Amino acid sequence: MDLEERGMNDEEMRLHQTNLHTADWKRWGPYLAERAWGTVREDYSPDGSAWEYFPHDHARSKAYRWNEDGLLGICDRGQYLCFALALWNHKDPILKERLFGLTGNQGNHGEDVKEYYFFLDNTPTHSYMKALYKYPQAAYPYQQLIDENARRTKEDPEYELFDTGIFNENRYFDVFVEYAKEAPEDILIRITVVNRGPEAAPLTLLPTLWFRNTWIWGEHTPVPNLTAAQPENPAGKAEAIKAIRAEHPIIGEMWLLCQSISSGPELLFTNNETNYQRLYGPSVNNSSPYVKDGINDYIVQGRSEAVNPEKTGTKAAACYRLTIGAGETCEVRLRLTRWPTISEPLGVSFERIFRTRKQEADDFYAAYVPDGASEDLQNIQRQAFAGMLWSKQFYHYNVATWLDGDPGFPPPPPQRKSGRNHDWRHLDNFDVFSMPDTWEYPWYAAWDLAFHCIVFALIDPAFAKRQLILLCREWAMHPNGQLPAYEWNFNDVNPPVHAWAALRVYRIEHRLTGKADLHFLERIFHKLLLNFTWWVNRKDPEGRNVFQGGFLGMDNIGVFDRNAPLPSGETLEQSDGTAWMGFFCLSMFAIAVELARDDPAYEDMAIKFFEHFLFIAGAINNIGDSGISLWDEQDHFFYDVLRMPDGTAIPLRARSLVGLIPILAVETIEDEDLKRMSEFRERADWFLEKHPELASLVCHLHVKGDQDRRLLALVRPERLVEVLRRMLDPNEFLSDYGIRSVSKYHEQHPYVLNLNQEIRSVDYEPAESRTTLFGGNSNWRGPIWFPINYLIIEALQRFDYYFRDSFKVECPTGSGNQMTLWEVATELSHRLVHIFLRDGNGRRAVFGDNETFQTDPNWKDYIPFHEYFHGDTGKGLGASHQTGWTGLIAKLIEQSGA
Repeated sequence: MDLEERGMNDEEMRLHQTNLHTADWKRWGPYLAERAWGTVREDYSPDGSAWEYFPHDHARSKAYRWNEDGLLGICDRGQYLCFALALWNHKDPILKERLFGLTGNQGNHGEDVKEYYFFLDNTPTHSYMKALYKYPQAAYPYQQLIDENARRTKEDPEYELFDTGIFNENRYFDVFVEYAKEAPEDILIRITVVNRGPEAAPLTLLPTLWFRNTWIWGEHTPVPNLTAAQPENPAGKAEAIKAIRAEHPIIGEMWLLCQSISSGPELLFTNNETNYQRLYGPSVNNSSPYVKDGINDYIVQGRSEAVNPEKTGTKAAACYRLTIGAGETCEVRLRLTRWPTISEPLGVSFERIFRTRKQEADDFYAAYVPDGASEDLQNIQRQAFAGMLWSKQFYHYNVATWLDGDPGFPPPPPQRKSGRNHDWRHLDNFDVFSMPDTWEYPWYAAWDLAFHCIVFALIDPAFAKRQLILLCREWAMHPNGQLPAYEWNFNDVNPPVHAWAALRVYRIEHRLTGKADLHFLERIFHKLLLNFTWWVNRKDPEGRNVFQGGFLGMDNIGVFDRNAPLPSGETLEQSDGTAWMGFFCLSMFAIAVELARDDPAYEDMAIKFFEHFLFIAGAINNIGDSGISLWDEQDHFFYDVLRMPDGTAIPLRARSLVGLIPILAVETIEDEDLKRMSEFRERADWFLEKHPELASLVCHLHVKGDQDRRLLALVRPERLVEVLRRMLDPNEFLSDYGIRSVSKYHEQHPYVLNLNQEIRSVDYEPAESRTTLFGGNSNWRGPIWFPINYLIIEALQRFDYYFRDSFKVECPTGSGNQMTLWEVATELSHRLVHIFLRDGNGRRAVFGDNETFQTDPNWKDYIPFHEYFHGDTGKGLGASHQTGWTGLIAKLIEQSGA
């Protein structure tokens, strides 16, 4: 049932108004990053050492050039004005204004946030949002975390905040922050603090408002202003309120209205400008006596001179000095609004608005809950959606300005002109992007973003489409057609999934709303033609339809670092690189077929991608007519092949996702499309007649399947059976929690390659990486990764769309249980869901052996959506808030339940 049939609920109406530009409900949102320090954008070092150039210790004192950060905060979409929490437990050496974690060089498995926070709710227009931060009452162990993780090796587990004992006896505060919009620029804020400990404890709460610094970079930008002010009360009825007025040349006037209670607030003012004297010594002058860390110094050090007595500046906080009894709760109300004269803005209507927006959020998400879903399953899906929406962040990066430097500052080191991203001078990002993780990866990544859009297509298809278009705009896509990978290296090569994502977003929106947005599909198709051409020209240099790719997202999966030249002139023929291009071809083919329904001119493009796909299929089986195949007849599996300088070939028999990627390249053609596309049909018949050797490899164009559909696939049925036999074997790829990235077979039988007297190996590593490739912060040698699992599930569904009951396989291998491919896809979906779902003993696999997470009522229902998962136990690993592609769990729940 589409929207027209069932009518719009309140949140859908807000989305509709936003899309029509009649009300800008998305102007304010959770667009404030959890981390801006240690990013490439803020790195002006000569050698690209971003983590060291701008460390956490500088973040409280140094003004950011490109992006702001803050604790569970919000900002407008241009990030001119920001709001976030700051906290002090009266024991920490600094305010808790931002999350702490280890840098890529400090962590024994790479960068890692060392905090506990959870995104609990959010709607697409951010009309209601809720998050939780768990703040210890003891001094935060900054140095202990650094020292102990430095002592540990890659063979050791990470040393976590829990391991320090800081949460013993529940001596911490639960700090909940909620936002509810009465209007697009009228945002109610409720902060609720609960003392979970056994004794009363002090807490200084500092809701903070500040401007992103846009005025010191030599561009003659006017300086905005925050001042203490008292709004007029038209009703003449006094309400206990203190207020901060914000005046900005772009966004105009906004007010932060602060509830007055016995413990505050005291309004504190300073400037969001660098404290040069703290960072570089007393001989360097500050531009003002009131600098970025002034409020920190006033609260923690008692330095009254650090804040402006005139109560004006560009950064301000409302200071509440609380003492909260054991088990007690304290609530503080605020309102960020353009209309300060609202009658009783923090009074009776405040609670009613929150109640209404929460109910509207419930009504909105009810449409995506499968029938019969348990409360636990609904909670998992709801938090997955919330994590996706909280990960929308403002991202600002002008590479030319970053390379050349700002007029008001010394020029950057000359090495940068030939260093990182120097050939991306055209890139100029100033927008809200979906990020993989708000702390560990606070920058977009091209292939991550494609998966994000599948989830967003369910709840906000307009945002999903805009995200996909953004990377194809002239200020992002390289003039040569390459999509920017991620800020650490825009030149890196990620799997080409953009076309697939565009088609899926189009189809999901069509299914849910009845709207077929051909304009979007046509627009992105033309841009992706440029990207496809770049792949053909740059990644198939010998014109043999075998694609080397390089990194391709799966960091350490191979014997070699696939981004580096091979040691002695060898060539790596990549099974996955070539299969990804087959996948790209079929996605473009399917888009062309869809567009041809409205415009027959696209039949030309359909035949172009049909032919190119067949040539790729031929190359997988016979590279350049050399007799070398990526299909191994001995093992009945796909492998990379190492081509030696003398022309000999060595199959690299490490069984990994590399050998499963070919099954992703599958598409069906409807009989009605074939009948309608007469020109395509004639030219396809001609091509197949001229190339019968290609037709026999992949094409069921003349063999009708279910409902007379036709099939295009890189893997023909007899090979599909063999590949699935390994994939569904619990002793190889099939875990209780999904498909592993490397076969468990290699646990006892590592793959070893002796090349030029140098031994290289791949074994099964189900947890964190034990290698240093890509910093060792991710691992593709055994764990379960959602993006590839999701693509496998979709591929099996497409095969089933053609075969239906005529094609069954044993699942699990050796069980004697025969399943259709749709049933296998559903089984894999359920295994992924059970990473998060409580089992019969009330335990969640994602929590591993952390008993507090497993059993404590104040922890056990808060779900972390990790980057990847242990190949045997399902424990969450890597980035702990990568709801990005792990947010696909929300889509799996919507389509398959548990």
